[in-house]
Amino acid sequence: MTPENYWWIGFNSFVFVMLVLDLAVFHRKAHAVGMKEALGWSAFWISLALIFNLGIFLGWFGPYTPDTRQKAALEFLTGYVVELSLSVDNVFVFALLFNYFAVPPNYRHRVLFWGILGAVVMRAGLILAGIALIERFHWVIYIFGLILIISGIKMWMAKGQEIEPENNPVLKLVRRLFPVAEGDHGQKFFVKQAGRWAITPLFVVLIFIEWSDLVFAVDSIPAVLGVTKDPFIAYTSNVMAILGLRALYFALAGVMEKFHHLHYGLSAILVYVGTKMLIADFFHVPTFLSLGIIVTILVLSVVASMIWPAKAGDISPAAGVIDPFGGGKKSDD
Repeated sequence: MTPENYWWIGFNSFVFVMLVLDLAVFHRKAHAVGMKEALGWSAFWISLALIFNLGIFLGWFGPYTPDTRQKAALEFLTGYVVELSLSVDNVFVFALLFNYFAVPPNYRHRVLFWGILGAVVMRAGLILAGIALIERFHWVIYIFGLILIISGIKMWMAKGQEIEPENNPVLKLVRRLFPVAEGDHGQKFFVKQAGRWAITPLFVVLIFIEWSDLVFAVDSIPAVLGVTKDPFIAYTSNVMAILGLRALYFALAGVMEKFHHLHYGLSAILVYVGTKMLIADFFHVPTFLSLGIIVTILVLSVVASMIWPAKAGDISPAAGVIDPFGGGKKSDD
C-alpha cells in the first residue's frame, strides 16, 4: 500500500459515508425538494468541493509535495468548474425525463441518488481507462480533442431541436426484455405481478439516467483529461461535481429556461478544451489561463441570457443539448 492508495481509499470512503447519510438520514422520507432546500444543498456541496480544493493547496489532502500541490489544486478547481458546467446538460435531460415519465416530485431525489451513485462508479472506470490509453497511446489525446470539438459544434447547432425519448432504441429494448409494471408503485424499482418480477416505470427512468450519463461522459471525461492527466485530480474533481448534481437539478429546475444561451457557452468550452488538447504538444496553455477563459465564457453566456431573454414558447427545457437517447429529433423549423 502506497500513500497514494490511502488517499484513494479515504476519498471513496468519504463519498460512501456522505451518500449513506444523504439517503438514510437527510432524505430518508420521500418529499419534494423545494428551492430553499436545493439552494442550501447546492451551497453545501460547492463549499465541500472548495474546502477539498483548499486542502489540496495546503497539503492536507492528496499525495502531493509542496512543489506539486499548487498545480494540483489549480487543476482540481479548473476540472471541477468544467465538469460542473457540463453537468447543466444532464440537468436539462433530467427535467425532460421526469416530465416525460410523469415522475412525482417526491420520488425524484431517490432516482437521482441511485443514478449518481452509478455515475460515480462509471466515471472512475472511464477516467482511469482514458488516462491509461493516453499514457500508452499518446495519439489518443488527438481523438479526445476531436471528440470535444465535434461535440461542441453539435451542441451549438442543436438550438431549436427537441429530444423525443419515445424514439429511443434503449427504451424499446428495455420494454422488449423486461416486463414493465403499470400504475404507481411508490419508490419501488421492482414489484411482483402475476407471479413474476417486473420493473417499475421509476426503474425505467433510472436506466435512462444512467444511459444519459454514459453518453455525456463522452464529453466530460475527455474534457477533464484536457485539464489534467493526474488520475486522482481528474477523479475527485469529477466526483465532487457529480455529487452536487442532484441539488443543482432541484435548484435550476424552475429557472432553466432563463439561461437559454448557456448551451452556446458550454459548446465554446468543449471546442476550447478540445483545441487545447490538439495543440498540447506544440503550445502549452497555463492552467490558470484556462480557468480564466472557461469562467469568462460561462459568465458571458449567462449575462447574454439575461440581456437577451427568450420569448415565450421559443425554447423547450432540453433545447440545445446533445440527444443522449439516440432517438429522433424534431426542429421548430
